[in-house]
Amino acid sequence: MVEIGKYTELEIEKIIQQGAYLLTGDETASILLPTKYIPEGVDVGDKVKVFIYRDSEDKIIATTEIPYAIVGECAYLKVKSQTNFGAFLDWGLMKDLLVPFREQNEEMKTGESYLVRLYLDESSDRIVATQHINKFLRDNEITIQPNDEVDILVCEPVLLGVKVIVNQKYWGMLFKNQLFCEVEPGQKMKAWVKQIREDGKIDVSIQQPGFKEVLSAEEKIVNLLQQNEGYCELNDNSSPDEIYIELQISKKVFKKAIGKLFREKRIMIEENGIRLM
Repeated sequence: MVEIGKYTELEIEKIIQQGAYLLTGDETASILLPTKYIPEGVDVGDKVKVFIYRDSEDKIIATTEIPYAIVGECAYLKVKSQTNFGAFLDWGLMKDLLVPFREQNEEMKTGESYLVRLYLDESSDRIVATQHINKFLRDNEITIQPNDEVDILVCEPVLLGVKVIVNQKYWGMLFKNQLFCEVEPGQKMKAWVKQIREDGKIDVSIQQPGFKEVLSAEEKIVNLLQQNEGYCELNDNSSPDEIYIELQISKKVFKKAIGKLFREKRIMIEENGIRLM
């Protein structure tokens, strides 16, 4: 059975002028994929990856468009319009996403972006969004461990650093001393768990921990050099932002990695850059 608000892979049953009908596993029902979303070259019997939602007429429909977030995920989305029902957000699909007034923490203004979470409203079976994020995050059911690689969503800046959402499930903190570049609300990044505090909050780092961090940095540096005919204009005098933009590592880790590569005679350190041996 297909789930509204999620991706699924379905087989094409037949193709007509209006689009392709997709088999759902229920013999009495199939879902329409409108013609403009049918991938080029597919035919009856082929499978396509689609997103399932309800259209403006409240019919269950499929699309190959990619929404900015799916049910169960948080995202920063921009308000497109205001109505008597609430605010409508741009989430990458033709039909905009509703945030009912009851699900708003503040007055949402057209043109501004807000942190919301998508969920399936049980009473209407429609995808809606809410600003009441806390009721969905489970800090007492943490299943990750220190040093685990995680996905983070950058939220609001605070005195100590930046609040983040970890794996779409938990609140976390990225401290100032772990920030090596500018980050923006809504930005998605890879990170590593530093520690899990007693209050259930998770401290994360955007640098891979320990010796693995340096090995990963070495690989990134060598790959960058290979892609640029063996040379790049990064060195000890480069700014932390320049290094992070190119390699997504801190300047401290960069210096350790190029030092190790130099001792192994894999690179030359020149006045204005580094060169692959």
